[in-house]
Amino acid sequence: MIGSIPRVDSGSIAIEKANKKRKWREHVMAKVNHILIAQGWLFYITGFLLGRAVILQAVSPFAVAFIASMWLVHRDKSFRSMIAVILGALTYSMQHVVFIFLAFILFIFISAATKSIKNQQWMLPVTVFLATSLPRMFLYSIQDTISSFQWMMLAIEGVLGAILVLIFMQSIPLLSPKRYKPALKSEEIVCLIILIASVLTGFIGWEVYGASLEQVFSRYFVLVFAFVGGAAIGSTVGVVAGMILSLANVANLYQMSLLAFSGVLGGLLKEGKKAGTALGLLIGTGLIGVYGENVALLPSLIESLMAVMLFILTPASWFEQIARYIPGTEAYTNEQEQYSQKVRNVTAKRVEQFSDVFQALSKSFAVTDRTLSDEKRDEKRDTDYFLSQVTEKTCQGCFLKNKCWQKEFDKTYSLMEDMKQDITAGQDPSRNVMKEFENHCVKSRQVVEAMRSEMSFYEANQQLRQQVTESKRLVSDQLQGVSEVMNDFAKEILKERQHHELQESQIIQALKQMGIELVRLDIYHLEKGNVDIELTTSFYEYHGEGEKLIAPILSELLDEMIVVKTEDISSFPYGYSHFVFGSARDFAIETGAANAAKGGGLVSGDSFTTIELGAGKFAMAISDGMGNGKRAKEESTETLRLLQQILQTGIREKVAIKTINSILALRTTDEMFATLDLAVVDLHNASAEFLKIGSTPSFVRRGNAMLKIEASNLPMGIIKEVDVDIVSEQLKPDDLLIMMSDGIFDGPKDVENIDIWIKRKIKEMDTEDPQEIADLLLEEVIRTRSGDINDDMTVLVAKVKKNTPRWANVPIHHGKVLSM
Repeated sequence: MIGSIPRVDSGSIAIEKANKKRKWREHVMAKVNHILIAQGWLFYITGFLLGRAVILQAVSPFAVAFIASMWLVHRDKSFRSMIAVILGALTYSMQHVVFIFLAFILFIFISAATKSIKNQQWMLPVTVFLATSLPRMFLYSIQDTISSFQWMMLAIEGVLGAILVLIFMQSIPLLSPKRYKPALKSEEIVCLIILIASVLTGFIGWEVYGASLEQVFSRYFVLVFAFVGGAAIGSTVGVVAGMILSLANVANLYQMSLLAFSGVLGGLLKEGKKAGTALGLLIGTGLIGVYGENVALLPSLIESLMAVMLFILTPASWFEQIARYIPGTEAYTNEQEQYSQKVRNVTAKRVEQFSDVFQALSKSFAVTDRTLSDEKRDEKRDTDYFLSQVTEKTCQGCFLKNKCWQKEFDKTYSLMEDMKQDITAGQDPSRNVMKEFENHCVKSRQVVEAMRSEMSFYEANQQLRQQVTESKRLVSDQLQGVSEVMNDFAKEILKERQHHELQESQIIQALKQMGIELVRLDIYHLEKGNVDIELTTSFYEYHGEGEKLIAPILSELLDEMIVVKTEDISSFPYGYSHFVFGSARDFAIETGAANAAKGGGLVSGDSFTTIELGAGKFAMAISDGMGNGKRAKEESTETLRLLQQILQTGIREKVAIKTINSILALRTTDEMFATLDLAVVDLHNASAEFLKIGSTPSFVRRGNAMLKIEASNLPMGIIKEVDVDIVSEQLKPDDLLIMMSDGIFDGPKDVENIDIWIKRKIKEMDTEDPQEIADLLLEEVIRTRSGDINDDMTVLVAKVKKNTPRWANVPIHHGKVLSM
């Protein structure tokens, strides 16, 4: 066997060749950019052409304005640019060289004289005006008396120079290799076009095979900008270039119409790629040549063909580079998306880092096995310290000290530790231990009394340590909650629009069967319970098709209830209408509330709220401030305000309540307590969680049955660490949830069993309207006391309803769309 011949993967070879070609092209482009921009040859070529640029046969405001801009922006290249400008002037006439030379000398002199002025940017146009008009005045004066026409021309030249320097100051920085702005503003685009058109005037007088180079390059730039930026940019370039070129040669005034019209046609036909844009120029050239007066068709057509040839030979990468800076182009949009994606990734990374920090802090505060062992060690140390304090008061002067604490240390320590444990438990030492200790110690009674007197300090120390431990646990829970919220936020930041080609085609086909033609369809999410779809369509007359037809179709396809979130309907026939569809909640909550202040006053110490939380949850809460009046109102209102703000951040309910409790307990030395009755209902499955802190029971009416929901916790702010018990209950459609403050629950007078009385009253109510039930229950309680309101009373009633759409699903026989 000779051996196997290795197989050549043609695909990998093609990829390798493409990579080599791309690297070679990038190397060439980098070299060209280095020569033209970094070394300044682009500025020198521009200066050479502007040195030749003359308009109105005797006006040349370009050279001094260009050198002044270079002096301000790229001073290191300004001297060589001056030489390039003078060389360009030499190709025009000696008189023009003299004017340019005198203007440069005067500009340098004025700039040196005014260099102490801080704001050189505003002084520069004045300097250019003087450096342009004074040399021209000198040249006119040595020839003959200055006529009024010459005065007007030199004034125009000076003003144009001052204006051009402001334009060039915005244009030249755009050629910098270190450009950080992701896009050009409209003003910058116009300034750049004026600079290009000014440079084109330097080509006047140069011809190739009878074709004027300024016309060839002006049409070339119109093609480039029309292809990149569309009709608007193309026509703008055509108008500006044609106007400046017509000033250089009035006979070419028709060129402005040709360039502008060609720019519009080329931009409109750019969907046909380079051929379409080139066709636009040729059509414009033909029309102007046929119908224009004194227009030579053949030379003009040759100029357009040469421009088309240059346009076709231009690499596509150049167009992509230009398009990145022009708003509205696809390359610009991609650049912006990449920039936004980068910012989003960086932001998400930072948020994740903060989440990790909070996670680490949470672990550092968490109560671990090591912490528990440390607590046992600390407790042992506290016991040693406690016994040392006792022995210092009793055993220090005893004549049997050496016998007890040296010879029989273990026995003495064990007996005293046993007695300490009994005293800590609030009882006398056990009889057996006390009898054995009396036989062992001659000062047993004094030792017991000393232990009892020291016990208050020991208990205070233990309580302080317990509070520190509980505070650490609370801080750990809070930091863990913040970490989870920030981690979820980072995931939301990174979420991008997902592509669902199969689902899009199925939705488009289903709507097309119903006679609805879509203009645009965007599917952002298809997760169960989190559908997010936007679409644009048109109707001759809108009659609620979004809710009646489109939403039921989507509900059938996605196998869940879809509703119209927002709609923007066009006000005219066949206009574009925009719809946003999303998942509907399986359940809805209808609420009603009634309250009364103590004694019929205006200010109640009770507060209640209903909160629409994210992720399809609905919260209801009642808070009762201790006492009545304004102070109690402040307590309850502050509790609910904190609760709402914390819950809406996404922190779990249990952590939120512990956080509020710590705030209420630590923020003031005054007693400020409040109860809290919180119910959180998941609108997707109607499961409910109840958190009751010092509050009264709640009741659920389910048909003829009554359920009682209760938990026993102290009010918030009384203790440092509140024990939160969560009671869960699965609610059903048409269930009525009744929550109340203690003014209602303890309000009925001469009622032995309040539970039975309230259940009976609620069951006897011949209504299922939450507001009516709240009003009737409040009225019943007040009636039992003969109209006397001895405490603040609040009733909050909620009805769980199955959320059904107004319009039934439309059956589609193409199967259902699978959620991603």
